[in-house]
Amino acid sequence: MSLLTKIFGDPNAKVIASLQPTVEAINALEPNYQKMTPPELREASLALRQRIQKGLALDDALPEAFALCREAAKRTLGQRHFDVQLMGGIVLHRGQIAEMRTGEGKTLTATLSAYLNALSGKGVHIVTVNDYLARRDCVWMGQVFDALGLTVGCINHEVGYRYDSTWKVPPQIEELGEGELTAASAKEEGGAKDQKRDETGSFRVQMDFLRPVDRRAAYQADITYGTNNEYGFDYLRDNMVMRPESRSQRDLHYAIIDEVDSILVDEARTPLIISAPAEEAAEMYYRFAELVRALRVGEDYNIDEKMRAVSLTEAGIAKLEKLLNVENIYAEGGVSTVHHIEQAMRAEALYKLDRDYVVKDGEVIIVDEFTGRLMNGRRYSE
Repeated sequence: MSLLTKIFGDPNAKVIASLQPTVEAINALEPNYQKMTPPELREASLALRQRIQKGLALDDALPEAFALCREAAKRTLGQRHFDVQLMGGIVLHRGQIAEMRTGEGKTLTATLSAYLNALSGKGVHIVTVNDYLARRDCVWMGQVFDALGLTVGCINHEVGYRYDSTWKVPPQIEELGEGELTAASAKEEGGAKDQKRDETGSFRVQMDFLRPVDRRAAYQADITYGTNNEYGFDYLRDNMVMRPESRSQRDLHYAIIDEVDSILVDEARTPLIISAPAEEAAEMYYRFAELVRALRVGEDYNIDEKMRAVSLTEAGIAKLEKLLNVENIYAEGGVSTVHHIEQAMRAEALYKLDRDYVVKDGEVIIVDEFTGRLMNGRRYSE
């Protein structure tokens, strides 16, 4: 490859070189915006928004939009986009993949193309890795968008938020008593507050400036942060509503995906399915769960870890027929019996406590195999 690179040149270097004139055009606008007061900066942003909605092409508006976003970030966050981050923003706007190393400012880079595409008024989704990052980035980068006159929303599990610079978290727990606290009671009180915040997800740093709203209001914001699972399930729910006005999402327009390889390759193997609660009695599952514990791996059944499958051997089939007191499990029990046997075997052999799932307050909660986080509200199919 090094010989081919010498002959034809580095294709990556060619792409970067082609972006340089646009970066220079953005930099040339910086002195104009530096002179503006905060209200003037917001007015310039809203004026650009009007021009775009009247027909100005986004590509033509890119230098102005990026220069405005950089100035707003510099004033609100104290962070000025570097030229390489401007290049990353241009690449994202084009619908391509920008690879950046840890610490190079992916979150800040995403604000550029998110702001530009949000000016059309059609909405932008930013797909983060987990709920914590969705809340954090909404508050952190929400300052930039708010300074430019745009609204920002956040979608978490069963709750939505809108960025509001004036909103503060109401006190979660009242003081335990009057007067001075001993060291032990102070520690106990702090532990109680931490436990309460853990249960509600109400981390003080992330939740200030996030005003709770319904999901529809969060999606109506110009820019919405959330995880791929939340977006996916909301899309499925919207396809099940009886009336169009009951949908939470608006028409899909533009999205930026963080950790794109993980989301579109690894997690794409896990289907998103909305299903009704099982109507049949759970007794059958309990019964077969007890039966399969008498089987031995390698003797009565084999495990295929790669395919996440379990198959009975001839000895296993004979043992089950004896335990169930039937001549042929495939004939007498029918599909239902075989289904329950296979699911009970998979549960016994493939799914391990505190690895694949945890039991909390009498409820099975699935552990996300990619992030290690608990997935409340999700359950195994079949």
